[in-house]
Amino acid sequence: MPMLKALGWVVACVLGWAMPAHADSLMSLQATPVAALPADVQPTAVTSVGDRIIVVAGDTLWLERADGKGWQARAWPTGLGAGRLGAIAVTPERTLALLADAEGGPSLRAARLRLAGDDLVVEPLAVLPQALARAHIVVNNGGMLVVGLDTAGMPKMFSRQSDAADARWLAEAAPPAAVDSLLAQGASLYASVAGAGNDRLLRWQPKVGWNDVGAIPGNVVPGAARAMGQGHLLFFLRDAAQARAVTWHTVTRAWAEVPGAGVASGAFATPAGKGVALVIPGGAGATLSRVAFEAPDLLLRWLDWAIIVVYLAAMVGIGGYFYLREKDGSTSSFFVGGRSIPFWAAGVSLYATNVSSISFIAIPAKAFETNWQYLTNNLIAVLGLMFVAVWIVPLLRRLDLMSVFSYLETRFHPGIRMIASALCIVTQIGSRMSIILFLPALAIASITGIDVVWSILIMGVFTIVYTTLGGMKAVIWTDFVQVFVMFGGAIFAIAFIVMHIDGGAARAIEVALAEDKTKLFDFSFDLTRATVWGFIFLVVFDVVLTFPKDQVLMQRVLSTKSDKEAGRSVWTFAAIMIPGGFFFYAIGTALYVFYQAHPERMNPTLPLDATFPLFIAAELPMGVTGLIIAGIFAAAMSTLSSIINSVSTLVSVDFYEKLAKHPTPQKSVRFAEWTGVVVGVLGIVIAIVLSRFDIRSLFDVSIEMVGLLGGGFAGAYTLGMFTRRANAPGVAIGIGASLVLTFVIWTFQLVHPYFYLAISIMLCIVIGYVASLFFPVPTRSLDGLTIYRDAKTPVAS
Repeated sequence: MPMLKALGWVVACVLGWAMPAHADSLMSLQATPVAALPADVQPTAVTSVGDRIIVVAGDTLWLERADGKGWQARAWPTGLGAGRLGAIAVTPERTLALLADAEGGPSLRAARLRLAGDDLVVEPLAVLPQALARAHIVVNNGGMLVVGLDTAGMPKMFSRQSDAADARWLAEAAPPAAVDSLLAQGASLYASVAGAGNDRLLRWQPKVGWNDVGAIPGNVVPGAARAMGQGHLLFFLRDAAQARAVTWHTVTRAWAEVPGAGVASGAFATPAGKGVALVIPGGAGATLSRVAFEAPDLLLRWLDWAIIVVYLAAMVGIGGYFYLREKDGSTSSFFVGGRSIPFWAAGVSLYATNVSSISFIAIPAKAFETNWQYLTNNLIAVLGLMFVAVWIVPLLRRLDLMSVFSYLETRFHPGIRMIASALCIVTQIGSRMSIILFLPALAIASITGIDVVWSILIMGVFTIVYTTLGGMKAVIWTDFVQVFVMFGGAIFAIAFIVMHIDGGAARAIEVALAEDKTKLFDFSFDLTRATVWGFIFLVVFDVVLTFPKDQVLMQRVLSTKSDKEAGRSVWTFAAIMIPGGFFFYAIGTALYVFYQAHPERMNPTLPLDATFPLFIAAELPMGVTGLIIAGIFAAAMSTLSSIINSVSTLVSVDFYEKLAKHPTPQKSVRFAEWTGVVVGVLGIVIAIVLSRFDIRSLFDVSIEMVGLLGGGFAGAYTLGMFTRRANAPGVAIGIGASLVLTFVIWTFQLVHPYFYLAISIMLCIVIGYVASLFFPVPTRSLDGLTIYRDAKTPVAS
């Protein structure tokens, strides 16, 4: 008992250790002077194209030089003057404007503004359905939305899905009052309107329309509002002489005052670059500046680095140990651990491989933004895994495979094996490995200031080294260690967040329940949402019918000692899945409660997927930060090593050993080792490419890409194991047709991306079976290849 009390005291001290004062804002606004305009220039408006500021002064445009060191006078484009230029929408990709046909008249058309060298070019896009006064335009999901007042003074709103000439304007639900500023964030619009005293903030959502989300703590300065990052709105509010800056978070719906640079009440403002450009007229000439957020350097300290280095060294050490022990081993030893892995270790490795950095970073971000609906998939998947453990896994383990796609050759044809294996390789590298590499790199970059590219390189290289050295045994035993590192970090993070919420766990639970943040089940039949029916549909096709499709998971099952041990490994996996999922979703909900109470501690410039990494960097004390970062490394590297090992196995077993003239076990292992290096490098390159895009949710991107690429070949297993009539030509047709049709569904966005994988599998099964009916019945014995005990004689059913 005294020992337990002492341990409890130590844990409490660590959890309560030195947290920053929440009254302090994490971010501040800093003004950077811009080159002065000629003293006689009196600005009347300001806009920007790309990162360059354009000042309007009567009949002249003043364009900021590309090097930022001066200004160039330019005439208005033909047919356009200051009085005809209306509202402007500025994004990093493009600048859109509303134009009038007469000086000071209502807006009649939309146009794109761009620079051709140092000249402003106006490209007409579309005529508005009707003339609009006090109009505003925003860019939203690749299209545009326009809000304004018609000739009778009634609010109107129109949307257009693209800039294409044949795109049509659609009438949308209009706001209830005239809009003073309009912003787009995600799929929603936000508008400020005049209220009794302070302005009010309205939100528009597709299929929902407009609703009032509350009062703005002041009155918005015209033009001085912009969307920031993926979840913030920045407003400058009028005071007597100096406007103050505030932010509103679209998820937590909390306001925060931003210290730093203010705005003179008579200033002109426009979004520019990563902040706002300000022009303040004056008798002695205008004053110009750029205002942008500045974040403190959140660097790892010596103890954090020590913990991370010890972790990385341990992983490489495990790989080196198995390399020295098994360096002359067989293909069985390198690819499936000599089929000597205990079921409990294989089961833990299954879980480690399945979670990845998507669980550690993207799932908390998803729970922070929405709720626990995606956890429903874990609950339903456990039921599917029970069926797999009893019926599917023992069947395949008895075949002593190294590549699970060998089954498709035995059941159908070598060509089906190679097609399916190739699709699996592309899916793993393109839709899983690259995203799993990028996510922890984002976390490291947020915390240490190291460039994302260098973070990707460091993680990728370490994983390549220990995976190619140690083979399957190194992968499984490092997975085993990494699960404990992951869970240790996750549990500590939850406890730490809750202890620093005013009111503790009781308050966190109260807020989560009141805001419906723990909602699990959606029983609606809306195919554009993630519902219970969608998860059941997915589990049936992704787990029950096609579990063998994933070489990464099946390789652990095939590494066990017997078919019974293989089944037990899946039971172990299922037993860990629910509590494991709960930990990661609970982190997201705890972060929601914390940041709702302390919105000043957020960084408006970061994406939503950086929410948990930001908390780690800004709030956790030295040492604890290193522990959590080690957990993020563990989550990523467990899956990365599994993908590298599995893909190199597939390339070696399914292609090299089939196509090489005189393959030997030693040559096959060496080829697999070099393939692992190449696969790792490819994943690194794709991850670096992904880092160049502003992706709102990498969790959603991962789901989409797996659904598009991974479903076509998966249905082949269902046709092989659950039917006796399917044949090679029919299966090939099913795979090709399902891929094409799924891309059609994706192109037209017909359903929620969570359905893509299940639909692709279903299409392969249905089309493949029907197509098989047009070809001869299989004549070879199917004994041991289907779930039917009497499969020795094929039948035409």
